[in-house]
Amino acid sequence: MSAKPTKIETIFKLLRRSNGASIAQLQKATGWKPHSVRAALTGLRKKGHEVTRGKDAKGVTVYAVAKDS
Repeated sequence: MSAKPTKIETIFKLLRRSNGASIAQLQKATGWKPHSVRAALTGLRKKGHEVTRGKDAKGVTVYAVAKDS
């Protein structure tokens, strides 16, 4: 029986999708408030992952991690 993924692992998986993830999507996946999601993104950056920020077709800010990160 495999262990349930941690919330950071869940965030990382969503960020690795081709279209990335918005703060709202990350909140829904983790149950965290926006400031906690942003803190997790900062934590990933401090661990050496390149977290990028862009806009989707609707103008919503989305975050992503490079596939090789």
